[in-house]
Amino acid sequence: MNELWHGLRDDAWARLNQREYAQRSFAERLAASGVLAGELLAADRSKAEIAGVWIPGVEFFGRKIFPQRHRGFFGEFARQNEGMLAKIGLWPRQWATATMFANTAKGFHIHPPHIPDGEEPAKWFGRLFNEEANNYKLRPYDREQWDVMFFVQSSVEMILLDERAGMERRVMRFIIEADDQRGANNAAVVIPPGVAHALRVEGSRDLIMVYGTSTAFEPTFEGRIASEVESAPLPVEWERYIAGN
Repeated sequence: MNELWHGLRDDAWARLNQREYAQRSFAERLAASGVLAGELLAADRSKAEIAGVWIPGVEFFGRKIFPQRHRGFFGEFARQNEGMLAKIGLWPRQWATATMFANTAKGFHIHPPHIPDGEEPAKWFGRLFNEEANNYKLRPYDREQWDVMFFVQSSVEMILLDERAGMERRVMRFIIEADDQRGANNAAVVIPPGVAHALRVEGSRDLIMVYGTSTAFEPTFEGRIASEVESAPLPVEWERYIAGN
């Protein structure tokens, strides 16, 4: 720190730090401090800067929420034969809903990608997401769990991290606003298997989400990494009492 702070005690000066206010690029913020969903929807993925940080297979699509005066609001999730899910040939086999209380988090969750017999994982992913990136029929949706997530209430911060063998370890961090906050940040997200994902509720309201999966629930597809935040340890005194100490 410079001499501007010399009026502080030495120990305080030594501990002092300051927030970085310099404007960062979209790509830098996506991988670090995070961006809003509206920025992702507007991003030109053909630009090298953005393509270089985007996780292959991750998709976003906007959702239009309609106000219903004196009653509430209305919004569609998806149509089977229109929009992003139709484009990539993904239609969930199972739908579910989940509620996360305010100030809670979950994850990282991850699902195993299917690797065909005789294929090397890195070569297979290169074919799926590079060489034949637009050949969506090649994707084995029925043998691996892809997620598509929608948010009905509150706001959520999400972090995605690519853990697929041979793929660059990219990070995407962003905030999606739910239907009760009608605006540019209303979006849904598609997450491929092999991409770890964590969620944290933003704000003081409980988060309500609806999500579809390309396969029916399969316990062996459920993986966890650094998910201790989901546990609720008992107070130390309770643990001692239960243990008979």
